[in-house]
Amino acid sequence: GTRIIYDRKFLMECRNSPVAKTPPSDLPDIPGVTSPSVEESKTENNHVQNYEEKENIGEEEQFDMDI
Repeated sequence: GTRIIYDRKFLMECRNSPVAKTPPSDLPDIPGVTSPSVEESKTENNHVQNYEEKENIGEEEQFDMDI
């Protein structure tokens, strides 16, 4: 078979193309997959708020180390 090989420069240029930033027009509407569901948006907002609250508490080490 024939293989198409793209170089890095071409792929990096394609990344900034307007076509690469828009979803296909013929996708079905699947809540939570192709469109955000109402529950997910509420969960995401709560997660962001909880993360910001924890961030303000102070810095904690990620792991405890016994030396």
